[in-house]
Amino acid sequence: MPSALLPAWAPAEGRADPGSDDEAVLRAMQAGGGLRLLGLRVVIVLVLLMAAQAYDGSLHALSHWLILGLYGLGTVWFGLRERGGGPRANAYSWAGTLLNAGLAVYVIIEHMLAGGGAGLGADAVSRLPAFLLLLQTGLSMRVAQTLLFCGLVTVCWSAASLFGLFYPELFPSPDTFPTAQMTGLATFVAAGLLVVDGTTRLRAAVARALRMEHERTQLARFVPDTVALDLAGEDGDSGLGIHRRHACLMILDIRGFSRLSREHPPEAMVAALLAVRAAAQAAVSEQGGLVDKYIGDAVLVQFVIGRPDAQARAALACALSIRQRMAALNAARAREGLFTVRVVVALHAGDLLVGVFDDGVRAEYTVLGPAMNALSRIEAQAKAAEIEVAASGDFLDLFGGTLPAGIRAAPVPQAALPGLLTLFAVAAERPPSRPPPPARACRAGPDIPHLPQDAAARSAATPEPGRL
Repeated sequence: MPSALLPAWAPAEGRADPGSDDEAVLRAMQAGGGLRLLGLRVVIVLVLLMAAQAYDGSLHALSHWLILGLYGLGTVWFGLRERGGGPRANAYSWAGTLLNAGLAVYVIIEHMLAGGGAGLGADAVSRLPAFLLLLQTGLSMRVAQTLLFCGLVTVCWSAASLFGLFYPELFPSPDTFPTAQMTGLATFVAAGLLVVDGTTRLRAAVARALRMEHERTQLARFVPDTVALDLAGEDGDSGLGIHRRHACLMILDIRGFSRLSREHPPEAMVAALLAVRAAAQAAVSEQGGLVDKYIGDAVLVQFVIGRPDAQARAALACALSIRQRMAALNAARAREGLFTVRVVVALHAGDLLVGVFDDGVRAEYTVLGPAMNALSRIEAQAKAAEIEVAASGDFLDLFGGTLPAGIRAAPVPQAALPGLLTLFAVAAERPPSRPPPPARACRAGPDIPHLPQDAAARSAATPEPGRL
């Protein structure tokens, strides 16, 4: 296999990550809710008017009803302008928040001057605008504006209460005034904190959902949905959609492909290459793996789903399945008078960076890390040692010292690998052969020498040097 693992590029779509765009999050949360928010403004105005009339319409001067009427017109106008969009929509939204805070403060202070603490009904009516408008501002999903509303109302309410403590003669019912107002203020502060916290959490959840959906869509261009959903479900590095993952890697390479290309016509080589790829793809899909890319006559495969030990078992089963499929493929090709194809399969494991690498012009899904470089060295040494299926010691360590039944691994001491890497030849043990039938007496024929039983067994069990 070539030493460089060249990327398979795919055109990038040039879309920005919506999960990182605060305005995109806001648009997603408010999608389809413009009319409902506008309707809520109208309902709140009607509730305030009815509550004021039910409390005692004669208590309020004409200015009170005038202010409520102007507020109703103003909030609906701001809502319409904000819903219309455009560059000034955000400014109209802030202006509407200031209008809400002004009305809440006006009603509270007016009630203090008119009869603060005189009765539970009156107190409830005076505090109703503050709580209703707090809810409306929170439903706009703008955390900063909700904080502004809560801050303005809290500061003005607190200042008015302190003023009443120093000048009690300005306020009716001085005995009940401080307690009633402090209780109402504390309740409003607690409600404001809950609304701000809930809005913040909801925005964060929506931002994460948008990021996951965007990343899943990006990954779905390259990988199956199961892999895309699994990767998108965890946090990536720096919002780039790149994940640190343990993965088991497998590479399949055709032996002597250059020599075969010189000996056979291109059409025959293309047919053989496609047959090998089809066999590899079938084995990989069967074990839940992922073909990362085709690199010339090589196939790079990764197993990134599940626990490391599960990845290793799936990768090993895939490698042995490829060996069986290649044996069947070569038998079929031999019957048709075609040349046979030999492959080498190398297995390795390690921590990698997995995801879609997008530079804004082109994008590719791949894995990066030292394990990729080690895989290339392992494959080269396996090809030099004439090994069909090779695995690194790091890969075999994932089995906890016990390989699946019927699988054996023999070390290859002559392998030249960097660092602490070791190479093993992996194969499925052959089932024990049936005992030969009893010898029949022959009238004539040459004497045939026989090996001792134990020597014959050792000869059958010992592979040729460098072979399985």
